Amino acid sequence: MLTTLEIVTTVIVGLMVGVEFSVAFVINPILNALPDDSMVRGRAHGGRMLGAVMPVWYIGSLILVAGWAIAGWQHAGAGLVAAAGALLIVSVVMSLLLLVPINNRGKTWTAENRPADWKQQMNRWDRLHYIRVAVIIAAFALLVVALA
Repeated sequence: MLTTLEIVTTVIVGLMVGVEFSVAFVINPILNALPDDSMVRGRAHGGRMLGAVMPVWYIGSLILVAGWAIAGWQHAGAGLVAAAGALLIVSVVMSLLLLVPINNRGKTWTAENRPADWKQQMNRWDRLHYIRVAVIIAAFALLVVALA
């Protein structure tokens, strides 16, 4: 049973990392290369779509990691799993305090109602997202090492 939990958790966290990596290094650079009106529409749509899915994914991943840490506390690698959980907590707190407020504003923007500083806000979101991606990649790497 523990082996199944370890594998499922690693896959779920790995998929989340892949999506967030793709947003940072593929999707947003593509959207940023579009004309401003199209960029705003694309990022607003992405903010609405991923803003609905990612909270469940982040919290679900954290619950799975906590379950693994508790169930496998007597096994080798438990400290790595706990460290991965701590990093996921950092990513959730960072998301709630820093990224979600920007995303909540950005997902309502249109060409007609975007604020004067919309590009600065999107650039700030991108910079914070790069940090969050690094944090969740580190968490994923710890899980992979613990699994091995």
